Amino acid sequence: MTGTRATFGFKDVEPDEKPRLVRGVFDRVASRYDLMNDLMSAGVHRVWKDMTAARLNPQPGERIVDCAGGTGDIARRLAKLARQAQARRGGEDAEILVVDYNAEMIGVGREREPEIAWTVGDAQRLPLPDACADAYVIAFGIRNVTDIPTALREARRVLKPGGRFLCLEFSRPPAKALRNAYDAYSFSVIPAVGQWVAKDRDSYQYLVESIRRFPDQRTFAAMMETAGFSRVTFTNFTGGVAALHHGWAI
Repeated sequence: MTGTRATFGFKDVEPDEKPRLVRGVFDRVASRYDLMNDLMSAGVHRVWKDMTAARLNPQPGERIVDCAGGTGDIARRLAKLARQAQARRGGEDAEILVVDYNAEMIGVGREREPEIAWTVGDAQRLPLPDACADAYVIAFGIRNVTDIPTALREARRVLKPGGRFLCLEFSRPPAKALRNAYDAYSFSVIPAVGQWVAKDRDSYQYLVESIRRFPDQRTFAAMMETAGFSRVTFTNFTGGVAALHHGWAI
């Protein structure tokens, strides 16, 4: 949000208009979501997601919310790790719930992983009671939310005391040379390849613009603290092209 306006790429739009615009982008890319992430990260997103799932460290009997979970990239990793932990330790099945605003994305994910729980929902108004989750993760989704502070407060609301919050998102490399190189790749290559592969330059143009409008690592960490998270840290991946933020509901 910028004042009373919401960001949509490099544009400022009315807050009630952004959800429709973002939904349109992901309606168009749903069937090629994995390709989209490969283009945005040159394929490295798979490693980043592995590291995020390992950092969350799901345990038997836990309830984990994967918000803006798309087609389930993170949820599948969490389910695998939870099953491994259960095989070692015993205990109840972990419950992994994917919440995403886009029904097309949920539909694609449900076809792939029917045993994971899926629901359409808004990160700013989660369809969940207070203090119901042991962990909350959001990967490459929070920059598409209309009101990020509201989404952070919602994440804090649904976490139990001691619950952990993880956010994986494209970020800002501290090194100028890498920042300039990634900017050049983002704006010159990604939309062009999106047009060539998916016949959809505009969606990919929005996605790279949305990265540039997202707060840097320290600013986002401060936003988490304002929302009520404690012991907030972040880890840069690939020189800060992406960052994993971590906090606790204490």
